[in-house]
Amino acid sequence: MNVLIAGAGRLGTQIAQVLSAARNEVTLIDNDDDRLAELEGRVPARLVAGDACEPALLEHSGALTADLVIATTGDDEDNLVISLLAKRQFSVPRVAARVNDSDNDWLFDERWGVDVAVPAATPLISLIEEATGATDTVALLRLSKAGVEVIETVITERSRTRGRALGDVVLPEGTVVATIVRDGQPTVPDPAERLRPGDELLLVSHTAAEHQ
Repeated sequence: MNVLIAGAGRLGTQIAQVLSAARNEVTLIDNDDDRLAELEGRVPARLVAGDACEPALLEHSGALTADLVIATTGDDEDNLVISLLAKRQFSVPRVAARVNDSDNDWLFDERWGVDVAVPAATPLISLIEEATGATDTVALLRLSKAGVEVIETVITERSRTRGRALGDVVLPEGTVVATIVRDGQPTVPDPAERLRPGDELLLVSHTAAEHQ
C-alpha cells in the first residue's frame, strides 16, 4: 500500500513507523525542515519537506499513485484542505483526517473528501484500523497483504522488562520491535537501550499474540 502522511508530529510519525514496519511504502510530509532533520534515519519512510496544502507538493510526494492519504497536522483547516485535494484532485481511494477541535467534527465528511474522521484522542491502533479500512485489518492491526500483526504495549513499573536492555529481552519467534516511543518521541530500537516505565513499544509479528 502506498501511503502519504501529512504532518510529522508525534501521531504522524508513529503511524509512519507502524505502516512502514508492515511493509507499506510511506511518505511523510512536513513543512518544518528541522523536524524532518530530526527524523532522518529514525523513521523508515520517505521524508518530504513542504506544505501539503499545495497541490504541486502533493503531486511530487506521490498523490497520483497513493492508496491512502492521512492528514495528521495540528490544524483542522490544513487537514481539510489536504483531504479535499487528495480526494478531488488526485482521486485518492481512501482519505483519513485528524480532528483537533471537536467543534469542527461536522466539517469532516465526504464534502471535504474525508472518508474517515478521527478525533485527536483516538488511540493509535484504532486510528490506523479506521484509516486503512476493515478489509485490511483484523484484531489490532493485522495487514492481510503483509501477513503481520502490529502490537502496541506499554512498559510499566511492574513490567518484567523494566530496566532491562532491549537486546536482552527474548521476543517470540518472528517478532521485532518497530519503534520505542519515549516522551512522545519515536526512536529507532537500539539493543543497548534500557526500557523505562512509560515507554510505548510497537512490535511487528508474524506469530505472536498480544499477551505474549
